[in-house]
Amino acid sequence: MRAPPRIRVMATTEDRPEIGGGAEEWRRDLYDATPEREGELSSTISGLPNEPLYGPENVEIDYDRDLGYPGVYPYTRGVYPSMYRGKLWTMRQFAGFGTAEETNERFRYLLEHGQTGLSTAFDMPSLMGYDSDHPRSLGEVGREGVAIDSLADMETLFSGIPLGDVSTSMTINSPAAMLLAFYVCVGEQQGVPRSELRGTIQTDILKEYIAQKEWIFPPEPSMRLVVDMIEFCAEEMPRWHPISISGYHIREAGSNAPQELAFTLANGFAYVEAALERGLNVDEFAPRLSFFFNAHLDFFEEIAKYRAARRIWARELRERYGARNPRSWLMRFHTQTAGVSLTAQQPEVNIVRTALEALGAVLGGTQSLHTNSFDEALALPTENAVRIALRTQQVIAHETGVVNTIDPLGGSWYVEDLTNRLEAEAYDYFERIRKLGGVIPAIEENFFQREIADASFRYQAEVEAKQRVVVGVNRYELDEEAPIELLRVDPALERKQIERVQALRARRDSAAVEEALARLKEASLREGVNLMPLIVDAARVYTTMGEMCDALRETWGVWRETPVF
Repeated sequence: MRAPPRIRVMATTEDRPEIGGGAEEWRRDLYDATPEREGELSSTISGLPNEPLYGPENVEIDYDRDLGYPGVYPYTRGVYPSMYRGKLWTMRQFAGFGTAEETNERFRYLLEHGQTGLSTAFDMPSLMGYDSDHPRSLGEVGREGVAIDSLADMETLFSGIPLGDVSTSMTINSPAAMLLAFYVCVGEQQGVPRSELRGTIQTDILKEYIAQKEWIFPPEPSMRLVVDMIEFCAEEMPRWHPISISGYHIREAGSNAPQELAFTLANGFAYVEAALERGLNVDEFAPRLSFFFNAHLDFFEEIAKYRAARRIWARELRERYGARNPRSWLMRFHTQTAGVSLTAQQPEVNIVRTALEALGAVLGGTQSLHTNSFDEALALPTENAVRIALRTQQVIAHETGVVNTIDPLGGSWYVEDLTNRLEAEAYDYFERIRKLGGVIPAIEENFFQREIADASFRYQAEVEAKQRVVVGVNRYELDEEAPIELLRVDPALERKQIERVQALRARRDSAAVEEALARLKEASLREGVNLMPLIVDAARVYTTMGEMCDALRETWGVWRETPVF
């Protein structure tokens, strides 16, 4: 795929302002006579070169084709006609630690302080499909997220929280089907039909192979499970997003903005193609696909990235995949400020970084936003740090005025040029991936991993050479820093969770569990069987997530990556 050719729009003599006789004369006679700062790079954080000035002489814009109007194809200026004048983005703070009881308390705290959606972080054993009492879980239970082993834990996690009234996001991938099944069962218990449940589950297994490395099964059966979820939600859960195609973790692994944009969209196209191969109609599932992007520190590059992403997705869904429902063309996305930009040195400065990143996400048109807490380079966030992070979004929403008009940076010569350049960079990557045979062959050849490693190395070298200034790290350091209060997860919670899952196994109907697991294993070996109903059945009789994952490990095996050096 190649980006469509651009039509260069030149200013007329009447349009062009008098700048020392024109742009060339201004550059030659005035700008070049003034020395630039030495030592620091003036390119974007991704390495894209920047001209000192942008205007009609050096920027190509076709307004109707490239910008249009909010809520109108190609959606460069936003997916909804009224954007934030009609409804603010969802303020969705990530939360999860210890056992379900502790995280339930944090959920309630956030809702009381004005959060409008829940976002759940799971611990490493849960992410890898192990129960808390598995030997590989030792020392990790509840450490970086909440431990969820079974439906019983999910019941506790959402105790007192009416699922019919909240939108919930769950960040989990390889065992995503099991967590969604637990959530469906809690909804049933609360009397909320699955058709009314609202939220998103991440499910993006391709980015796990590319960046985050939290996989269980090989790519092919993993993709089958993803499509099972897409099909199940299209038929049973029309208000639920079965997948959040995630560039966030690609960026956190060290990619630059063009790579985050291109690799995320390439993964999205791969999911569309897999669902089409299943026989699904694109307009039956595409409206429920969602995205998740990083908000990094290069303010204008990030805004341009979001605008380019909307335009590319709309074009490809309409023209390549034949979607006819305009809702299929819409790229709706969640954004999280960049964890990798947070510093352990002078952590209070992270409040400033997060505020600017969040502002960029809002000006880029996000539908949902998480702002990182200033202490997250050191530990899971304290309640005070989380409250400041949430207040950051509320100040942007209610005090800055940036929500009072739609896409206020639209038409900026610089932003439009960056949008065009990022789009072109993405199409170059699409062509390279196509030549490798698609996303999965490219993963197997470690293409993505090498590209990210090279970009990460370049950026780190620039920081170490002080060509990129990181405040408090390579400039403006302090000799001594006052300690800050940190959240510490009580080690006793691990033993509590282990006892909880073991007690569950002792009191449940073991025969029902064995029958459910046998049916799941048998169906996993047959093509054309959607596993989601069987996983829901297993969840309902309190089969643990680890037991379901072990059953599929037996039939599908596990994935081993070839290391990249």
